[in-house]
Amino acid sequence: MTAVHSTAIVAPSAQLDSSVTVGPYSIIGPHVKIGAYTSIGPHCVVEGHTTIGQDNRIFQFSSLGAVPQDKKYGGEPCELVIGDRNTIREFCTFNIGSPGGTGVTHLGNDNWIMAYVHLAHDCLVGHHTIFANNSQLAGHVQVGDWAILGGFTVVHQFVRIGAHSLTAMCTLLFADLPPFVMCQGQPAAARSMNFEGLRRRGFSSERIAVVKAMHRTLYRDNLPLQAACDRIADLGQNCPDSLPDVEMMLLFLRQSQAKRGIVR
Repeated sequence: MTAVHSTAIVAPSAQLDSSVTVGPYSIIGPHVKIGAYTSIGPHCVVEGHTTIGQDNRIFQFSSLGAVPQDKKYGGEPCELVIGDRNTIREFCTFNIGSPGGTGVTHLGNDNWIMAYVHLAHDCLVGHHTIFANNSQLAGHVQVGDWAILGGFTVVHQFVRIGAHSLTAMCTLLFADLPPFVMCQGQPAAARSMNFEGLRRRGFSSERIAVVKAMHRTLYRDNLPLQAACDRIADLGQNCPDSLPDVEMMLLFLRQSQAKRGIVR
């Protein structure tokens, strides 16, 4: 049987795998689904139309699935979806989506979420990310795989954060952060590329050289964005392994809205 502490309250219609554990004084709402081997710590509230996958560890005092902090929200059955093997530390707050967005707030797999992190409505977070303490996402933010947010990073609504990027502590993001880029400041400015992170993830020296060339094209050659994209498109020709990296960068840049722009 599911190991639910005697002081916890689990709605009869909630769907919990038999291997789920629920700590003291936690509350699980009627529309919640929780997968195998996930543990819910003490004093947590999991509510709304929330689906949590397998092997997640959710620490005490987290609030998952509450209604969005959006005055336009009118009680619609929007969702929070959390994948597998995530660590969610103390005092995290993840809201459901909103009818003005996708209707779903989504956290992928294998993410390391530290204390006091906030995911607002309609955020889309990929896989293998790290959010340090007090990272805060406003609504509709997208975060790519392997991104790392330093402590007290604050992200404006609708901003996109590319894969393998990194923010320094106390960074304030008003513009899109392209893949691989390291940034710092209030507002954020590009400092370098996340070369050490790429090495740790097994990127070859040839792929890293192409990433360096993309950085130089975007940030050192004083080119307009379209001209930089044209030059970046040619970078993968001599290194076929880097073509996915180049294509990811180009797709990100081409989807950037002129009103918001990218971190420069």
